[in-house]
Amino acid sequence: MGVGGGLGMEATNCGALLRELQQIWAEVGESEGEKNKVLSEIERECLQVYRRKVDDANRTRVQLHQSVATKEAEVASLVATLGEHKLYLKKDKSVVPLKEQLAAVVPVLENLKGKKEERLKQFSDIQSQIEKIRSELSEYSDGDDKANSLIVDENDLSTRKLNNYQAQLHALQKEKSDRLHKVLEYVNEVHCLCGVLGIDFGKTVNGIHPSLHQNGLEQSTNISNSTLEGLANTISNLKAEQRSRIDKMRETMESLCKLWKLMDSPQEERRQFNRVLSVLISSEEEILSPGVLSQETIEKMGAEVERLTKLKARRLKEIFMKKRSELEEICRSAHIEPDASTAPEQTNEMIDSGMIDTSELLAKLESQILKAKEESLSRKDIMDRINKWISACDEEAWLEEYNQDSKRYSAGRGAHINLRRAEKARILVTKIPAMVDNLINRTFAWENARNKPFLYDGGRLISVLEEYRLNREQKEEEKRRYRDQKKLESILLKEKEAIFGSKGSPKRAVSLNRRTNGYRSSGTTSGLMTPNPRRSSLGGATPELLTPRSCSGHYNRYFSDSRRLSATQLNFGDDSLSTFTSISGSEPESPSLG
Repeated sequence: MGVGGGLGMEATNCGALLRELQQIWAEVGESEGEKNKVLSEIERECLQVYRRKVDDANRTRVQLHQSVATKEAEVASLVATLGEHKLYLKKDKSVVPLKEQLAAVVPVLENLKGKKEERLKQFSDIQSQIEKIRSELSEYSDGDDKANSLIVDENDLSTRKLNNYQAQLHALQKEKSDRLHKVLEYVNEVHCLCGVLGIDFGKTVNGIHPSLHQNGLEQSTNISNSTLEGLANTISNLKAEQRSRIDKMRETMESLCKLWKLMDSPQEERRQFNRVLSVLISSEEEILSPGVLSQETIEKMGAEVERLTKLKARRLKEIFMKKRSELEEICRSAHIEPDASTAPEQTNEMIDSGMIDTSELLAKLESQILKAKEESLSRKDIMDRINKWISACDEEAWLEEYNQDSKRYSAGRGAHINLRRAEKARILVTKIPAMVDNLINRTFAWENARNKPFLYDGGRLISVLEEYRLNREQKEEEKRRYRDQKKLESILLKEKEAIFGSKGSPKRAVSLNRRTNGYRSSGTTSGLMTPNPRRSSLGGATPELLTPRSCSGHYNRYFSDSRRLSATQLNFGDDSLSTFTSISGSEPESPSLG
């Protein structure tokens, strides 16, 4: 019902009530003054009621204006915050009642509030993800706490800003994915290298970050810069260690192959290193077998090299000892002093120290053997004559002992053999001076041809021969004087027998016999030279001798300065160079002249 209809109904009701009041006043007989007074009160009360209603209507209108304005302000703020200007279009307020305006703006406001809550959630989710990823990429791992304490800026929730956050999130997600892929790639490479090198993988990656080796889901894999840098450095170190071990193992394997070839090792010993050998000929990228470059394998190869090296040293010592024995045998047969530089003690020490190339040492020893053979061949003629001379001296010594045997003429067993040998020995002894002279001449010729002395067991042969010749001449002189003395004593004995008769005094005969045998007993008889003591060997020191005058001419060009020489004696055997006896069997037995 309209406002006019309400007023008409109110007028009708008021008129009916006024007529009913007038009838009552008529029946009561109310005066006109009282009637006017009551009507004035009624009019005043009606005005008051209308005023209250108008005031209430005004207040309601103001409230509606305020509500519409507030709602519109909220809508405008939300539209500005969300940037959704197309969601709300303002209408003409002059034709739209306030209640309709309020009814129209409330749904828009509720829609915008819903969108704001949804946008806030989106911003919160995106920012928490961004913050979490940033914390994962940084050095810290408190991204969850930061995400829970994030404060979203509610003044700008526009789509543009949301798109910016989403772009940042996508970029961070891509970086995280790339880093995670890189970390996993690094971890796999570290795992492979640790397997090849035989190193504990868990201990290696735990030193970088514990999350790299944890199988649980309570902690994600750390992908920070420090982790990537640590993994990269670890891979670099492991690759450097791999290259170092490969170089070391290749060097060891090269030594092993040389030792195998040198020692002719069987295939059973080589088979245990076939896998290592096949791996070492590959490139570094192709070496993937677990444990093939482990420290245990290196130590095993080193132990095998050490074992074969010791075996090689032992066999080399045997070879050198055999070669040295060959050299010493050649030198012994030729009476040459072997070179001391390849003595067993020195060669063994050099082999153990590894300070010399064994091939060079073996070549040196072979050269010494060849040189010894050549010198032995050049000395053969002189050595043969030395042996003949020594043999003659031995026969001379035997002949002396034979002549001193009182039973040599007995008809015992083998006496005729000794007689024949004695005859031959006497002939041979007469040739000794010529043999010595010939030997001296040939020795001087040898020395002049080679411009070096002829040494016999370390001593100069010429000195020994000259000493022997001088001693022999002295002994021959002593023997001559002894014979003269014997003849003189024989003459004196005959003269005494002529004076005293054929049967002289026995006492005087004994005295004379003692005088004639003084040479034999004491060697101090007047007029005789004391004989030299008999030498059992020529190993001792000898007096210094001048170079013999008989050989100082064209035989001694090398020693032409008449220097004094110390003659080292030769060991020709017991009693070989110092025994002289009488050659004639008719002469009395002569004493041993040393």
